[in-house]
Amino acid sequence: MTADRQAVVATAGTAAGNSSPMRVLMIAPTSFFSHYGGHIRILEETRALEGLGHQVTVTTYYKGYDVPGVDIRRTAPLPWHTDYEVGSSRHKLAFDLFLLAKVAQVGMTVRPHVVHGHMHEGALIGSLLARVLRVPLVFDFQGSLTGEMLDHGFIKADGPGFRFWRRLEELIYGMPQAILTSSEEAKRFLIHDFQVAKERIVPLPDCADLNHFSNDRFSPEEKSAWRRKLGIPEGRPIVAYLGLLASYQGTPHLLSAAATLKQQGVDAHFLIMGYPNVDHYLAMARRLGVADRVTLTGRVDYLNLAPRYLALGDIAVSPKMSSTEGSGKVLNYMAMGQPVIAFDSPVHREYLGEWGVYVPPGDVGGLAQAIASLLNDMPRRCKLGTALRQRAVGRYDWSVAAQRISNLYQRLVKQNSVRITELV
Repeated sequence: MTADRQAVVATAGTAAGNSSPMRVLMIAPTSFFSHYGGHIRILEETRALEGLGHQVTVTTYYKGYDVPGVDIRRTAPLPWHTDYEVGSSRHKLAFDLFLLAKVAQVGMTVRPHVVHGHMHEGALIGSLLARVLRVPLVFDFQGSLTGEMLDHGFIKADGPGFRFWRRLEELIYGMPQAILTSSEEAKRFLIHDFQVAKERIVPLPDCADLNHFSNDRFSPEEKSAWRRKLGIPEGRPIVAYLGLLASYQGTPHLLSAAATLKQQGVDAHFLIMGYPNVDHYLAMARRLGVADRVTLTGRVDYLNLAPRYLALGDIAVSPKMSSTEGSGKVLNYMAMGQPVIAFDSPVHREYLGEWGVYVPPGDVGGLAQAIASLLNDMPRRCKLGTALRQRAVGRYDWSVAAQRISNLYQRLVKQNSVRITELV
């Protein structure tokens, strides 16, 4: 056995014990941290794993917000493209090549026991480092690669590039030793559409920080002050949304529902928190005649403002159109104890169970009707909100999820140690 191989076996063996802290290299092919979606999953996993004693290093693009206490290593900036586009972009290849170089540099320094790649690019880049270091690769699946590209209009289902990207997606699923999915529906998708072995898939639903997102933290006086700051009239019920602003997220449907409710004489205010395309949707609200019933906050600080503004909501909504991605915002709504109206999808039903209010996807009239009905029924709102908070406490706690990830790491490292020993 060579000295290098002895070192690999020794490192793997040291980390294989049930209580051994590990060095984990996370790969986030995005501008981490940003205040939405998959970034929140990465952040909460990192903080919860560190709470168990693991050392987590996050490699990511050069832009994004630093988070106190999180070890973030950024790429060099691209010389010709200094901004970041959410979703698929022709510049992604250059971003990911820079990320590959950074991952190689950090990986050879940190010498992780496990490589944890988020999204498909993270798994692809991580597979190269994991192969070199002979350590396990975990893929954190947050939605179909081709599904997202279709949602963002980057490719067309009947276009020439679809077959190439679909094949690449299939190859990526064969690289990791384990795939974490944000829902049971995602597990079924991988098994049915890509024939991934079910033994390699570990469902790990998005969770919520139940202390951070808690309505009990905020007094009526604080809520009134934030309402005044946002310019929302006192006494007007608030429909809250937190997330990306995009067609596949249902933003146009929200604004159209606001217009329908106004025409029907229903007094409701839509507090829509998120980005990008704020100016675009503000112009849409004006065209629909609901600018006086809609507040578009733009980017909201997840660590500070998100729970405060969500606390103003009487109802929370998730009109997401995508069928392949998770819907982590719903968990934060649940943690706040808010009733939730959502477009009907397997992921939403998995999270909300019998306590969600479901509307057929894309049905603006049904969405407006569900909002009006719930606004007029306070006892039902309270019952649903209380039940969803209890469901979040019982099922969607990051500390429990982190222990499951840690146990997976331990198992994979132990298996990897045995395999390497057999090879050498």
